[in-house]
Amino acid sequence: MDDGVRALARRLRELRTGRWADVKITQPMLGQALGGAKGPLSVALISSWESDVHPKIPPNARLEGYATLFCTDRSLQGGRLRMLAEDELAPDELLARDRLRDELLALRSAALGQPVRDAPAEGLWHFPDGKPIRLICAQLPPKMLRRMPYVDPDDPDYVELYTYADLDALLELFGHIRAVNPASEVRIRKAGARPLAADDYTTHLVLLGGVDWNAVTRSVLEQLSLPVEQVSDWDSEKGPYFLAGGERHYPALRDGKLHEDVALFYRGVSPLNRKRTLTICNGMYGRGTYGAVRALTDSRFRDRNTAYLHSRFPEEESFGLVTRVPVFEGAVITPDWTDPESRLFEWP
Repeated sequence: MDDGVRALARRLRELRTGRWADVKITQPMLGQALGGAKGPLSVALISSWESDVHPKIPPNARLEGYATLFCTDRSLQGGRLRMLAEDELAPDELLARDRLRDELLALRSAALGQPVRDAPAEGLWHFPDGKPIRLICAQLPPKMLRRMPYVDPDDPDYVELYTYADLDALLELFGHIRAVNPASEVRIRKAGARPLAADDYTTHLVLLGGVDWNAVTRSVLEQLSLPVEQVSDWDSEKGPYFLAGGERHYPALRDGKLHEDVALFYRGVSPLNRKRTLTICNGMYGRGTYGAVRALTDSRFRDRNTAYLHSRFPEEESFGLVTRVPVFEGAVITPDWTDPESRLFEWP
């Protein structure tokens, strides 16, 4: 227990003395920032939390304050330390805040001899700012719609969802996002049927499906200039592929049956609103799109995959990976990103 208390004290001291190498953050400065409008915390209290000899354990609320202060360089402006309000934090800063908060709370639990909490199940599909979220799917192309029943709006049995592509991925993700963001407005939009409202583009955007059918995915990828390209070479002998790291990554088909798809997962700051995020789940086929979604919704894999992303890209504003998605007798097998064989390419 004593070792756990000292580990927490060391970490708090490291944050104060090492977070900004060119600026010395004093205990009075930290006490002022943590105290805020209620008045500064005493130097003696700050010192007790950092003590090597007889450290004290801060309450949860103070550790959350540390996380908010030290998650962003913007807390330190003009030599003055101040705590930003939650609505002032950008999406990448909110993610950094949450990671640091979880680390400090885990250290506190260890110091108290309590079980350390698992990483929150919400993972990357939790948007803590509570802002609107839009899931954007493609509409099936006209030649496919002609083969579908109940897609005529004048039909008494009209079913609008029959006109959507990537329904497996859409239904899986819509339910999950609603569950972990109960206070957020979550809506589904269809690319291609008619222009989306301008306000839809400035929410947290989640794009499902690739460049062939989803025009929004195509337009956004043109703006981002990612080191990955989806090449729709459907007429060649080997078919379409992802070009990443100078290599072509093809799906595996045998006798016309899909055995393995290739998918892209990307998360970054939205180019249409830097206060919001952009997420892309895009397979070469629909099975790959579903696999990219399941990587972070499947209860058996999402925690380990989320932990991998947090450890691999701890401070990155944007990141992505190209992954294998195994398909066994038509069933999508959730990719395990902790297995190097599952990851074909990742950046940065």
